[in-house]
Amino acid sequence: MMCAATAAMNGADVLLLERNDRCGRKLGITGKGRCNLTNACSRDEFLKNVVNNPRFLYSALSSFSTEDTVAFFESLGVPLKVERGNRVFPVSDKASDVVCALQKYCTDCGVVLKKGFVTQILTQDSAVIGVGLSDGTVLDCDKVCIACGGASYPVTGSDGNGYRLAEACGHSVVSPRPSLVPWEVEEEDFCRSLQGLSLKNTALRAERNGKTVFSDFGEMMFAHFGVTGPMILTASTVLQPGMTLHLDLKPALTEEQLDKRLLSDFEKYRMKNLANAFDDLLPSKLIMPFLALCGLNPTDKVHALTKEQRKIILRNLKDLSLTARNPRPIAEAIVTAGGVSVSQVDPRTMASKVCTGLYFCGEVLDVDAYTGGFNLQIAFSTGYLAGLALAEVR
Repeated sequence: MMCAATAAMNGADVLLLERNDRCGRKLGITGKGRCNLTNACSRDEFLKNVVNNPRFLYSALSSFSTEDTVAFFESLGVPLKVERGNRVFPVSDKASDVVCALQKYCTDCGVVLKKGFVTQILTQDSAVIGVGLSDGTVLDCDKVCIACGGASYPVTGSDGNGYRLAEACGHSVVSPRPSLVPWEVEEEDFCRSLQGLSLKNTALRAERNGKTVFSDFGEMMFAHFGVTGPMILTASTVLQPGMTLHLDLKPALTEEQLDKRLLSDFEKYRMKNLANAFDDLLPSKLIMPFLALCGLNPTDKVHALTKEQRKIILRNLKDLSLTARNPRPIAEAIVTAGGVSVSQVDPRTMASKVCTGLYFCGEVLDVDAYTGGFNLQIAFSTGYLAGLALAEVR
């Protein structure tokens, strides 16, 4: 929609082909339905949050910055707010407001919307001459922009078709893989017993062969298969099977401080069962699985705890370890990593280097970033730049 409206506003005749009944279905579910549409940070800070091919985005972000995105949507009547981590949301907390604003903008700019599923980009002498639709319709055109997303959340329409269209036109595609995705762990039974439990103010460290490859502090959640939540989604960009996830449930306390806290709590509840001695320390849903993890009987009395058992409790509070097994399927990923190789795309125009009249923008490209509004900004910036190029604005 950003690409189409930008091109139309600058004088191009634009037909937006949408396979769904309405535009923006994936946009409408982002940010848990709230739409984290950008991040209020500098360009340099933004690029630090891009995992793959950040330098490719330099021109796009220079042409349409995070500040431009904020000003753009507020000019369309969508007031915005900045939350933790510089994440930008609509004041209404409704992604639908963003979708509706973009739809109206397209209409106001003169974009013609047509429902249709493109199955083929027609070329002659390595130049675009038209598109073919699934119903057999052939439409003549001399320029096409592939802007149909990656392969995550295929129910919204982004099922990888853009990759197939690009390959048919001579482009190389870096194998798509899930990014910003929950992870399955070997300790599945433990996580299943905690399904739905969110932990805030938790520290996470991912380790491979004794070396830390990722660390963060924030929120995570247990699921029936393993772990998810903001920290896990961010970590997923570097996680590999077999890595160890170390959770510090009490990062604000040193081991010595936490041990003193345990001694104080255990003295307070010394005549209670262990199951009733952790109410001040852990969420109620976590207590029984945690005691089982420590090899402790919940009906044992607190005063009967040995020093060694207290050490086990302390160790698991400060270093609850899980083993990464596999990412969840790409259909469950927020973002697709991989995509059309950026080496074959001009970063100044988003134009194909191998097929005249072919352009790309958004997630179909081999560019992805951490969670926090960065991926939607990439879509807006590359869409804007492609729209200018389609209208031949220099």
